[in-house]
Amino acid sequence: MATKKIKKIETPIDQRETFVSIQKNFADSDISVAEKLKTLYTLQQIDTQIDKIVQLRGELPLEVEALENEIADRKAKAAHIQSQIEDYTRKIAEYKNQIVDNDSQLEKYRAQVDHVANSREYDSLTKEMENLDLLRQIAEKNISEAKEQIANKKMDAEAVKEKIAVRNDDLKEKKDELADIIASTAKDEEKLQAEREKAVAKIDARTMSAYEHIRSSNRNHLAVVSVYNGNACGGCFNTIAPQRLVNISANNKLIVCEYCGRILVNPEFE
Repeated sequence: MATKKIKKIETPIDQRETFVSIQKNFADSDISVAEKLKTLYTLQQIDTQIDKIVQLRGELPLEVEALENEIADRKAKAAHIQSQIEDYTRKIAEYKNQIVDNDSQLEKYRAQVDHVANSREYDSLTKEMENLDLLRQIAEKNISEAKEQIANKKMDAEAVKEKIAVRNDDLKEKKDELADIIASTAKDEEKLQAEREKAVAKIDARTMSAYEHIRSSNRNHLAVVSVYNGNACGGCFNTIAPQRLVNISANNKLIVCEYCGRILVNPEFE
C-alpha cells in the first residue's frame, strides 16, 4: 500500500516578521546557511549602494510631488472660479429676461389705465405697475451685484492663473534637475537592480519579509551587518558575547543581535 505524502502547511507570511521569529526555520532552504547568510549580506551591500543613489535625489521627488499637487489644487480652484463666473453670467441673463417680461407687462398695464371704468380698477392697475417697477429695480440691482462679482472673480482667476504659471516654472526646474540626477545614475542603478534581483531570487519569501521589515525599521536601513572591530555589532555597536562570536564565525546558524535585531555575519564576508 502506497504511503501518502504529508503536505507541509505553509504558515502565512507576517509583514511584521523579524529575524528572531524566523530563526527556527532559517535553515529550511534550498541553499546552505552559509550561502544564505552571504547572499543576505550581499543584498544588504547592494541596497546600501542603491540607497546612496536615491539620497543624491534628496528631497527633489517630494518637492516635485508637492508642486504637482499644488498645481492640481490651483487648477481645481481656477475651474471653480470659472464655474462661479458662468453661474453669475447665467443669472444676469435671467434677470435681463425678467426685466424684458416686466417691461412688456408694464406697457400693457399703462395702455389699460387710459381705459379704466372706475377708480377701483385704476388703483389695482397702479398697484401692479408699482410692483413691476419694484421688481425691475431689484433685477437691475441683482445684475449690478452679479457684474461686480464677475469682475472680482476674474481678478481672482487671473491671480490663480499667474500663480499656476509660476509653479509650472518651478515644477519644470525641479523635474529637469531630478531628471539630470536620475540620468547620471541610471546605468549604475540599473546594474544594481539586476544584481539585487539575482540575490532576492535565492532568498525565501519569509526571510525577505523579515529583511524588508528590519530595513524599514532602521534609519540607516541596515538589516544585515558584519562584526565591527572584532567584538561589536556593526549596526548598534553593542558588544557581542564571545560564544556568539564563535557561532558567527562558524557560518552555520542565524545569529541575531540581541540589542537591535539585525543579522550578524562573519567579517570575512566583506
